[in-house]
Amino acid sequence: MSIALLANVLSAAEDDQFAKANQAYADARYEEAAAGYQELVRSGNWNANLFYDLGNAHYRLGNFGQAILNYERALALEPRHPEADANLRLARDEARALELRKDPVERYAGIATVKQWSIVAAIALWVALFLATQRLLSPKRSTGRMALIALGLVISAVSVFAITTLENGTSGMALAVVTGHDVAARIATADSAQAVLALPAGSEIKVLNERGDWLYAKLPNDQHGWIPKSAAERVRM
Repeated sequence: MSIALLANVLSAAEDDQFAKANQAYADARYEEAAAGYQELVRSGNWNANLFYDLGNAHYRLGNFGQAILNYERALALEPRHPEADANLRLARDEARALELRKDPVERYAGIATVKQWSIVAAIALWVALFLATQRLLSPKRSTGRMALIALGLVISAVSVFAITTLENGTSGMALAVVTGHDVAARIATADSAQAVLALPAGSEIKVLNERGDWLYAKLPNDQHGWIPKSAAERVRM
Protein backbone atom coordinates (compact mmCIF):
# COMPACT_ATOMS: atom_id res chain seq x y z
CA MET A 1 0.00 0.00 0.00
CA SER A 2 1.38 3.42 -0.96
CA ILE A 3 2.05 6.09 1.66
CA ALA A 4 -0.64 8.36 0.15
CA LEU A 5 -3.23 5.56 0.19
CA LEU A 6 -2.32 4.61 3.75
CA ALA A 7 -2.73 8.25 4.81
CA ASN A 8 -6.18 8.37 3.22
CA VAL A 9 -7.20 5.15 4.99
CA LEU A 10 -6.00 6.50 8.34
CA SER A 11 -7.78 9.81 7.74
CA ALA A 12 -11.03 8.02 6.88
CA ALA A 13 -10.73 5.88 10.00
CA GLU A 14 -10.14 8.96 12.18
CA ASP A 15 -13.10 10.75 10.60
CA ASP A 16 -15.26 7.71 11.35
CA GLN A 17 -14.00 7.60 14.96
CA PHE A 18 -14.71 11.32 15.36
CA ALA A 19 -18.23 10.89 13.94
CA LYS A 20 -18.91 8.00 16.35
CA ALA A 21 -17.69 10.06 19.31
CA ASN A 22 -19.86 12.99 18.22
CA GLN A 23 -22.89 10.71 17.95
CA ALA A 24 -22.21 9.27 21.40
CA TYR A 25 -22.07 12.81 22.79
CA ALA A 26 -25.32 13.74 21.03
CA ASP A 27 -26.95 10.63 22.58
CA ALA A 28 -25.72 11.67 26.06
CA ARG A 29 -23.32 8.70 26.21
CA TYR A 30 -20.61 10.95 27.56
CA GLU A 31 -18.20 8.28 28.81
CA GLU A 32 -18.21 6.65 25.38
CA ALA A 33 -17.75 10.04 23.73
CA ALA A 34 -14.82 10.92 25.98
CA ALA A 35 -13.17 7.56 25.26
CA GLY A 36 -13.60 8.10 21.53
CA TYR A 37 -12.14 11.59 21.59
CA GLN A 38 -9.28 10.41 23.82
CA GLU A 39 -8.42 7.68 21.32
CA LEU A 40 -8.09 10.34 18.63
CA VAL A 41 -5.85 12.39 20.94
CA ARG A 42 -3.59 9.36 21.39
CA SER A 43 -3.32 9.09 17.59
CA GLY A 44 -1.54 12.47 17.63
CA ASN A 45 -3.81 14.12 15.05
CA TRP A 46 -4.66 17.09 17.27
CA ASN A 47 -6.77 20.16 16.65
CA ALA A 48 -8.49 22.68 18.88
CA ASN A 49 -12.00 21.36 18.23
CA LEU A 50 -11.00 17.82 19.26
CA PHE A 51 -9.77 19.02 22.65
CA TYR A 52 -12.82 21.28 22.97
CA ASP A 53 -15.17 18.34 22.36
CA LEU A 54 -13.20 16.17 24.81
CA GLY A 55 -13.47 18.96 27.37
CA ASN A 56 -17.24 19.11 26.86
CA ALA A 57 -17.59 15.35 27.39
CA HIS A 58 -15.62 15.53 30.65
CA TYR A 59 -17.62 18.57 31.74
CA ARG A 60 -20.85 16.61 31.28
CA LEU A 61 -19.35 13.82 33.40
CA GLY A 62 -18.43 16.27 36.14
CA ASN A 63 -14.70 15.71 35.60
CA PHE A 64 -13.82 19.38 35.92
CA GLY A 65 -10.06 18.84 36.07
CA GLN A 66 -10.01 17.01 32.75
CA ALA A 67 -12.55 19.42 31.25
CA ILE A 68 -10.44 22.46 32.12
CA LEU A 69 -7.25 20.72 30.97
CA ASN A 70 -8.71 20.05 27.53
CA TYR A 71 -10.22 23.52 27.16
CA GLU A 72 -6.74 24.86 27.96
CA ARG A 73 -5.25 22.56 25.34
CA ALA A 74 -7.76 23.78 22.78
CA LEU A 75 -6.81 27.38 23.54
CA ALA A 76 -3.08 26.54 23.38
CA LEU A 77 -3.65 25.45 19.77
CA GLU A 78 -6.16 28.17 18.92
CA PRO A 79 -6.02 31.09 21.39
CA ARG A 80 -8.99 32.81 19.77
CA HIS A 81 -11.40 29.88 20.21
CA PRO A 82 -14.43 31.67 21.76
CA GLU A 83 -16.38 28.52 22.69
CA ALA A 84 -13.41 26.95 24.49
CA ASP A 85 -12.73 30.22 26.31
CA ALA A 86 -16.37 30.56 27.41
CA ASN A 87 -16.63 26.96 28.59
CA LEU A 88 -13.29 27.23 30.37
CA ARG A 89 -14.61 30.15 32.40
CA LEU A 90 -17.83 28.27 33.18
CA ALA A 91 -15.98 25.14 34.29
CA ARG A 92 -13.58 27.17 36.44
CA ASP A 93 -16.48 28.87 38.19
CA GLU A 94 -18.23 25.58 38.93
CA ALA A 95 -15.05 23.85 40.10
CA ARG A 96 -13.82 26.92 42.02
CA ALA A 97 -10.51 26.29 40.27
CA LEU A 98 -7.62 28.65 40.94
CA GLU A 99 -5.76 30.54 38.20
CA LEU A 100 -2.13 31.60 38.08
CA ARG A 101 -1.61 35.34 38.23
CA LYS A 102 -0.15 37.08 35.20
CA ASP A 103 2.26 39.95 35.79
CA PRO A 104 1.84 43.21 33.79
CA VAL A 105 4.55 42.24 31.29
CA GLU A 106 2.86 38.94 30.49
CA ARG A 107 -0.53 40.64 30.17
CA TYR A 108 1.02 43.06 27.66
CA ALA A 109 2.64 40.20 25.73
CA GLY A 110 -0.75 38.47 25.65
CA ILE A 111 -2.24 41.07 23.31
CA ALA A 112 -1.01 38.77 20.53
CA THR A 113 -0.29 35.07 20.18
CA VAL A 114 3.18 33.54 19.87
CA LYS A 115 2.50 32.94 16.18
CA GLN A 116 1.50 36.56 15.63
CA TRP A 117 4.55 37.88 17.49
CA SER A 118 6.73 35.53 15.40
CA ILE A 119 5.32 36.96 12.18
CA VAL A 120 5.88 40.54 13.39
CA ALA A 121 9.45 39.71 14.46
CA ALA A 122 10.27 38.10 11.11
CA ILE A 123 8.78 40.93 9.02
CA ALA A 124 10.49 43.64 11.08
CA LEU A 125 13.86 41.87 10.89
CA TRP A 126 13.67 41.31 7.14
CA VAL A 127 12.69 44.94 6.55
CA ALA A 128 15.63 46.08 8.69
CA LEU A 129 18.03 43.77 6.83
CA PHE A 130 16.69 44.92 3.44
CA LEU A 131 17.14 48.58 4.35
CA ALA A 132 20.60 47.89 5.79
CA THR A 133 21.63 46.18 2.54
CA GLN A 134 20.32 49.12 0.55
CA ARG A 135 22.33 51.49 2.72
CA LEU A 136 25.53 49.52 2.17
CA LEU A 137 25.03 49.49 -1.60
CA SER A 138 23.91 53.08 -1.93
CA PRO A 139 26.41 55.97 -1.92
CA LYS A 140 23.81 58.17 -0.29
CA ARG A 141 23.39 58.21 3.46
CA SER A 142 19.81 58.68 4.63
CA THR A 143 18.96 59.55 8.23
CA GLY A 144 15.40 58.38 7.64
CA ARG A 145 16.61 55.00 6.44
CA MET A 146 18.79 54.59 9.52
CA ALA A 147 15.82 55.41 11.71
CA LEU A 148 13.71 52.77 9.95
CA ILE A 149 16.47 50.18 10.37
CA ALA A 150 16.66 50.95 14.08
CA LEU A 151 12.86 50.82 14.38
CA GLY A 152 12.73 47.45 12.63
CA LEU A 153 15.38 46.02 14.95
CA VAL A 154 13.58 47.36 18.02
CA ILE A 155 10.23 45.90 16.90
CA SER A 156 11.90 42.56 16.20
CA ALA A 157 13.59 42.56 19.62
CA VAL A 158 10.36 43.48 21.41
CA SER A 159 8.53 40.69 19.56
CA VAL A 160 11.18 38.13 20.53
CA PHE A 161 10.94 39.31 24.14
CA ALA A 162 7.15 38.91 24.03
CA ILE A 163 7.51 35.38 22.61
CA THR A 164 9.97 34.45 25.36
CA THR A 165 7.66 35.93 27.99
CA LEU A 166 4.67 33.93 26.74
CA GLU A 167 6.59 30.67 26.36
CA ASN A 168 8.01 30.95 29.88
CA GLY A 169 4.97 32.56 31.49
CA THR A 170 1.87 31.20 33.16
CA SER A 171 0.44 30.01 29.83
CA GLY A 172 3.71 28.64 28.46
CA MET A 173 5.41 25.28 28.25
CA ALA A 174 5.41 24.75 32.03
CA LEU A 175 1.66 25.27 32.51
CA ALA A 176 -0.13 22.30 34.06
CA VAL A 177 -3.64 21.67 35.37
CA VAL A 178 -4.56 19.80 38.53
CA THR A 179 -6.66 16.81 37.50
CA GLY A 180 -6.75 14.96 40.83
CA HIS A 181 -9.23 15.48 43.65
CA ASP A 182 -8.44 16.77 47.14
CA VAL A 183 -4.95 17.79 46.06
CA ALA A 184 -2.78 19.91 48.35
CA ALA A 185 0.57 21.49 47.57
CA ARG A 186 3.09 20.70 50.33
CA ILE A 187 6.39 22.10 51.54
CA ALA A 188 8.19 18.77 50.93
CA THR A 189 7.88 15.59 48.89
CA ALA A 190 5.85 13.65 51.44
CA ASP A 191 2.12 13.19 51.98
CA SER A 192 2.67 14.02 55.65
CA ALA A 193 4.41 17.34 54.92
CA GLN A 194 2.68 20.60 55.81
CA ALA A 195 0.17 21.77 53.21
CA VAL A 196 0.77 25.11 51.49
CA LEU A 197 -2.44 25.41 49.49
CA ALA A 198 -5.48 23.27 48.69
CA LEU A 199 -5.89 22.96 44.92
CA PRO A 200 -9.38 22.21 43.57
CA ALA A 201 -9.49 20.15 40.39
CA GLY A 202 -8.83 22.35 37.38
CA SER A 203 -6.45 24.73 39.18
CA GLU A 204 -3.41 25.96 37.28
CA ILE A 205 0.19 25.44 38.35
CA LYS A 206 3.51 26.26 36.71
CA VAL A 207 5.90 23.30 36.88
CA LEU A 208 9.41 24.39 37.91
CA ASN A 209 11.06 21.07 38.71
CA GLU A 210 10.44 17.34 39.03
CA ARG A 211 11.70 14.93 41.65
CA GLY A 212 10.64 11.31 41.45
CA ASP A 213 6.86 11.16 41.72
CA TRP A 214 6.54 14.84 42.68
CA LEU A 215 6.30 18.17 40.89
CA TYR A 216 7.62 21.43 42.33
CA ALA A 217 5.42 24.24 41.10
CA LYS A 218 4.50 27.88 41.32
CA LEU A 219 1.01 28.10 42.79
CA PRO A 220 -1.93 30.45 42.13
CA ASN A 221 -1.21 32.31 45.40
CA ASP A 222 2.35 33.05 44.16
CA GLN A 223 3.82 30.58 46.65
CA HIS A 224 5.58 27.35 45.72
CA GLY A 225 4.96 23.75 46.71
CA TRP A 226 5.19 20.06 45.85
CA ILE A 227 2.28 18.03 44.48
CA PRO A 228 2.11 14.39 43.31
CA LYS A 229 3.00 14.05 39.64
CA SER A 230 -0.07 11.87 39.11
CA ALA A 231 -2.34 14.72 40.26
CA ALA A 232 -1.58 17.12 37.37
CA GLU A 233 -1.05 17.11 33.61
CA ARG A 234 0.84 19.59 31.46
CA VAL A 235 -1.25 21.54 28.97
CA ARG A 236 1.39 21.28 26.23
CA MET A 237 1.73 17.64 25.21
